[in-house]
Amino acid sequence: MTDAVAEEFYGLLVPLADERLIVPRSCVAEVVAWQDPAPMQGAPSWYVGTVGWSGRSVPVISFEGVLGRAIPQPSGRTRIVVLHCLGGRLAAGAFGILTQGFPQLVRLNPDVVKPDPTRSFPDRSPVLCGLRMVNEAPLVPDLEYLEAAIAEETSVAA
Repeated sequence: MTDAVAEEFYGLLVPLADERLIVPRSCVAEVVAWQDPAPMQGAPSWYVGTVGWSGRSVPVISFEGVLGRAIPQPSGRTRIVVLHCLGGRLAAGAFGILTQGFPQLVRLNPDVVKPDPTRSFPDRSPVLCGLRMVNEAPLVPDLEYLEAAIAEETSVAA
């Protein structure tokens, strides 16, 4: 394998209300059409509920809500990006993030993506860092943080 190939990977740009997330394509299980989640009693507003996916009940969150922002209302463009869990904290082995549009597959390498030094985030944040791309400034979500937060809320409400 050459160095050029090793430094390149595919990511998915996930549109939110006012930002975009970027996640490795390998973390994405599927992008599914919007369906009304079954609410979970006592959960915070960012934990919008659970949906059926691949024979499992998968928790779904609003990333905007996790950031403390207003949770957008679903529209005809709303989708759920189902992500594989990185740890074993969720029984479903996956969780979903609401998207406010169609995610876009992008090829990433050091020539097109750089750290964004103009943005900083607290240590315990759902955001690892910001990036600069040609005409984008996506956020890199902390998927382990999100999984832990979802697991904590699921155990509290159970």
